[in-house]
Amino acid sequence: MTRIALFICLLLLAQCAFSQKMVGENFIAPRIRVIMDNDFGGDPDGLFALTHLLLSPSVDVRAIIGSHLNANDGFDHSKTQAEHAAQKAKDLMQVIGIQKNIPVIAGSNIAMLNDSTPVKSEAVNFIIKEALRTDTKLPLYVLCGAGLTEIASAVLTDPRIADKLTLVWIGGPEYTDLAPPPPNYSSPEYNLNIDIAAARAIFNTSSIPVWQVPRNAYRQAIIPYAELLLKIKPQGKVGSYLTSTLEGVMKMIQQYVNLGEVYILGDSPLVLLTALQSSFEADPSSSEYVVKMAPTINEQGNYMFNPNGRNIRVYNHLDIQLMFNDFFAKLEWVNK
Repeated sequence: MTRIALFICLLLLAQCAFSQKMVGENFIAPRIRVIMDNDFGGDPDGLFALTHLLLSPSVDVRAIIGSHLNANDGFDHSKTQAEHAAQKAKDLMQVIGIQKNIPVIAGSNIAMLNDSTPVKSEAVNFIIKEALRTDTKLPLYVLCGAGLTEIASAVLTDPRIADKLTLVWIGGPEYTDLAPPPPNYSSPEYNLNIDIAAARAIFNTSSIPVWQVPRNAYRQAIIPYAELLLKIKPQGKVGSYLTSTLEGVMKMIQQYVNLGEVYILGDSPLVLLTALQSSFEADPSSSEYVVKMAPTINEQGNYMFNPNGRNIRVYNHLDIQLMFNDFFAKLEWVNK
């Protein structure tokens, strides 16, 4: 066999292997569109959530946005946090072997100056363009696992998009009538503190439908290190990559905080609440939420009662078993 023929055979085998990676791709079609917006250059939980999302055939991933951290975040002190986040997403997609042309866009490297002045970025423009599409009836979800800079800027730039998407956000502190804060809690809450002005724009003045997963809910997404080693690390190069990324962060943090033997993959509920909705009467039926009036968020990042607040979903109990079992199964399928 000539080298060219061998190369062609290997290429065809690689394409066939990739074509088998999507679980149930022959009869599961996308029923929602999603834009994933996350600080992939920070806590690696976003990379776990992105992997899970990319392996889920019921979602059409329209774009991936790499977003900034708080300017003083220890994960990345640079002025190019969004570019670093986008590159992390691209690296992960290469490890998984994603061949579909999904745009990976760097968002703004800075937070909004105030709650009425949007940032300008390619990511903002993409959200607006996707939300205003008229050639599809698939509902659009914008999944934010960090700050809200891009989505807030998009709705400020073009308010028409407010009723054309649903925002699913991992962030915000506990509501006192639902759960107490954890011991030694941080205030403002980590993701809200990335861009308080953006959160104020979303909660205080916009009309975007919001599904919020506050701190008491996303802290339920706990994975034991033993399960990481047993269920994720053995799953080929994807499992190895995710595990080594998380172990690197655990080793870094361990110098300052004893993490014990678990880690919170707090961004994974973004997949649970979208890709894993019920078959009939589609909704995240195995997770529980309450409908609350959206609070006003003040300049310090605290909730204030708003008698005119629109109704939003606030999730307080998540089906963690479904979420992780589905992730483990899809990783195993990829590695078959």
